[in-house]
Amino acid sequence: PEDPMPLSRRPHTDQAFEAELRELREELLRMASRVEQMIGLAAHALIEGDVEAARRVIAMDYAVNAAERAIDDHCIRLLARWQPMAGDLRFIMTAGKMVTDLERIGDLATNVCERAIELHEPGFAGSWEEVPRMAEVVQEMLREAIAAFVDEKAKRARKVLKRDDEVDELYHRLFARLLERMATGEGDAASLVPVQNAAKYLERIGDHATNLAEQVIFMCKGRDVRHKGKRKPPEGEAADGAEEA
Repeated sequence: PEDPMPLSRRPHTDQAFEAELRELREELLRMASRVEQMIGLAAHALIEGDVEAARRVIAMDYAVNAAERAIDDHCIRLLARWQPMAGDLRFIMTAGKMVTDLERIGDLATNVCERAIELHEPGFAGSWEEVPRMAEVVQEMLREAIAAFVDEKAKRARKVLKRDDEVDELYHRLFARLLERMATGEGDAASLVPVQNAAKYLERIGDHATNLAEQVIFMCKGRDVRHKGKRKPPEGEAADGAEEA
């Protein structure tokens, strides 16, 4: 079935409520735009060894934290004042959950920059081909998740879910290569360990972008797709709340 009518074209009986929903959407998009910028700068700082870019990202994190608090407060006010239902309720709930993942992505971008500053060899991380590719993919995942939110298209969000496997594969490949270098004594741990840490942060950004996409699917379809394929309990155990056969 087609996605329901987007919120931007859905009629409301109260124009004030509609205006508040638009304001909430715009607040979240501004926060997402800032976080996406942080990822781009963090990737540049790590790959090129740009310490100034890294420090800029670290400073930007304060604004992201403030945005999370402001949007949380806005969601609570909307729920208390208007007591929304159906699609509007899902939209507000989704916005409230998305800001948590966006804030964590901002934190992880900051962590990447801290490792970029720690590295002794400028541009060393960029010499590992998996690092630039991971950075590129997670940026694309975040961008697509937010675009799916704007368009209210579950189909677009589902495409983001499929890309997380690519990020995981890149991380595992890099980790194996780093371990090999350490085991053979070919690499300096002072440089190799920060690269591994930074790559792990990028992998976690991919996880949070996946969370965003899952939340968009819930908003559009009212269906929870989190942990898909992991819901069946171990043999002999019942899921929480499920009756024994």
